[in-house]
Amino acid sequence: MPFDAIHAKTYGLIGYPLTHSFSIDFFNRKFKAEGINARYVNFEIPDIGDLMEVIAEASNLSGLNVTIPYKEQVIPYLDELDPVAKRIGAVNVIKIIPGKGPGNFRLVGYNSDVVGFTDSIRPMLRPCNKGALVLGTGGAAKAVCVGLEQLGVRPLLVSRTPGKGNLTYADITPGIMAENNVIVNTTPLGMYPHMDECPDLPYECMDSDFLCYDLLYNPDETLFMKKSAEHGATTKNGLEMLLLQAFVSWDIWNRRI
Repeated sequence: MPFDAIHAKTYGLIGYPLTHSFSIDFFNRKFKAEGINARYVNFEIPDIGDLMEVIAEASNLSGLNVTIPYKEQVIPYLDELDPVAKRIGAVNVIKIIPGKGPGNFRLVGYNSDVVGFTDSIRPMLRPCNKGALVLGTGGAAKAVCVGLEQLGVRPLLVSRTPGKGNLTYADITPGIMAENNVIVNTTPLGMYPHMDECPDLPYECMDSDFLCYDLLYNPDETLFMKKSAEHGATTKNGLEMLLLQAFVSWDIWNRRI
């Protein structure tokens, strides 16, 4: 994959697939507007084992974002983990620190999802919001759980399959809904182009005390959000979270360690 040598630095996103990327548009607009000699590239890799090839071929690569499905799979390839990323067990930001000599570098993993999520949901929480159902069990779900705990909200994971410490959708009763009136969707259900899909929840149990947050942002209103709002819930998509975590990514890449 060829790179334009006129750019002093290259940043990018690894994941698969990358049919719609917020980051590439955001960062390239930022670089142009602020006169920064850099560019942001999508690296759509079908296997996490291709990571080192990406790094080897992108000679000016200074940092990466990580998205589905590699937030957990990338960890064995890193030299170091930030304490927050280690606690979560998932990474969505990699800082590439050059060493002495060609091919000598360190890969340090961070997680900016926690800050992006907590800063975006905090203003919406009310005293009645004590417990949360977190839909999904991947890297984003782990970051959401840590963020909710920081905000004093008790998280409970929900998965399609039984597992230690999580519920299945079939386990969700009206009583469980009443005790957990924050619901966060971290799954891809409802993402473009599959906009007719949504998590299998008893939406009729919702009321105006519910806060339903979808990490998806394409479409603007997912079917999960629409059905929740029809029963009185307050809803929010993940666009602000992505924007906030992008700010954190830039800070991580450019601060001195």
